[in-house]
Amino acid sequence: QVQLVESGGGLVQAGGSLRLSCAASGRTVGNIDMGWFRQAAGKEREFVCGIYWTARSTVYTDSVKGRFAISRDNAKNTVYLQMNSLKPEDTARYYCAVVRGTRPAPGFGSWGQGTQVTVSS
Repeated sequence: QVQLVESGGGLVQAGGSLRLSCAASGRTVGNIDMGWFRQAAGKEREFVCGIYWTARSTVYTDSVKGRFAISRDNAKNTVYLQMNSLKPEDTARYYCAVVRGTRPAPGFGSWGQGTQVTVSS
């Protein structure tokens, strides 16, 4: 199983930017599908975006299209989430995962601790 550690969250004003990192160990992420999810207080975890190895494509939920960008650095075995034009509704704890489509892949394992993003208005 791959172990994932998220970092890069923080407190930012609306309109600001953050870059989240997801460092992987135990398996290379360069040739598997990876995604970011988020969970706001009192809400269920939701899919944010994914990067797909076989399709060479990315997918974003509508609310972040044009503002967020997912990428990976194979040399660092790390997946990134660049978040621009942040809004208060982006406030949540963000997690990365191995995905199948827009869901965690079977056998993905347990979620990491995530990284908290708080956007003030």
